[in-house]
Amino acid sequence: MKKIVLLCGMLAALSLGANAQRTSNPADYKVGLGLRVNPWIVGFTAKGFIKGPHAIEGIVHHYYGSNINNVTFTGLYEYTFNVFGRSEWNMYGGGGAHIALWQDRYYDGDRWRNDGTTAYPGLDGIFGVEYTFKKIPLNLSADLKPFFHFNSPNDGNFFGEQIGGLSARYTFK
Repeated sequence: MKKIVLLCGMLAALSLGANAQRTSNPADYKVGLGLRVNPWIVGFTAKGFIKGPHAIEGIVHHYYGSNINNVTFTGLYEYTFNVFGRSEWNMYGGGGAHIALWQDRYYDGDRWRNDGTTAYPGLDGIFGVEYTFKKIPLNLSADLKPFFHFNSPNDGNFFGEQIGGLSARYTFK
């Protein structure tokens, strides 16, 4: 577990230092609002640039599991830089924190029953690539977002179904 945390920390540090001289916003938009999905989650994402290549992103998503009902609120800081020599393509890396609210359920042979709700605070990392269209206000991104719950009963769920995601955002210049 410590090796995974160290690896993610090193990737985030490398992504922050990869383009430290840049002072302007590398993306072709100021704010993007949209959806973030993978086969197990669906949610909303809002990303805004605060100054130059520095952005903040908020994600609220719902996880579909057989015996749990989950909603997670995540706040991230991201450093963005151009790749492939084109302004449409960017990479980003960073980290933040989350609070996950899990409603545990069980099936008693007759029907589903509620077993209470538990809050799981934790830390997140993020590393991804995005493409912003020039002629239409659309941004597409793919990322990996490993996370760690501080009080999870099963080793923090660092790499679970919720780790990856695809986002589509409507952009505002």
